[in-house]
Amino acid sequence: MTAPHTLAAVLFDWDGTLIDSYHADSQAYLALFREMGVPWGLPELERHYSPNWYVVYRAAGIPNVRWPDADRTWRTYYAKHRPKLMSGARRVLGQLARRHKLGLVTSGDRNRVMGQLRGFGLLRILRTRVCGGDLEEKKPHPAPLQMALRQMAIEPAECVYVGDTPEDVEMARAAGVRAIAVLGPFPTEKRLRAVRPEFLLDDLRKLPGLLRELYGKARRPRTRS
Repeated sequence: MTAPHTLAAVLFDWDGTLIDSYHADSQAYLALFREMGVPWGLPELERHYSPNWYVVYRAAGIPNVRWPDADRTWRTYYAKHRPKLMSGARRVLGQLARRHKLGLVTSGDRNRVMGQLRGFGLLRILRTRVCGGDLEEKKPHPAPLQMALRQMAIEPAECVYVGDTPEDVEMARAAGVRAIAVLGPFPTEKRLRAVRPEFLLDDLRKLPGLLRELYGKARRPRTRS
């Protein structure tokens, strides 16, 4: 994909990209499996992990009729933990917000993600937010990313999407958006490398430098009249 002359916006995944939530997520899953009689431990979860939790439920043999109960159980146990931002995430966002519009396209539940954004004081920086329940389509379908582009009034070529899973890369490609993959705490590295992202960072803190190399001097975000 050829880089445009300007970069108007940077959109991010949330879990595993900006927030280190794998411990909370995995512990909530393990508690869910125990309560539902699923004979899975961490190895099975890591083998079948997907940002679309229904993929995990299906792989674990949880009947569709029990998915709402599984959701409630997961949320109950997740709430016992307090994930932290990825190292350097706040500084990276602050740097990029001076030049670009920023937003989220995440599979996470809106109530949970919004609560975390408030807690971290990031609502003003990440103003565009498309969450897991906003659309029927899930990653890697391009619809969530396309919704964010419409909300920001920008074209796909004016944006990059940053995420830590193969579904993130595939969604961006399907939407015509440049994908930048970053290694995070979730067990996705092997599958992420398999989809051959154009760029793969081992640390989120390298993102501003990469964007400067790709796009040079960036313009400030446009505002709607």
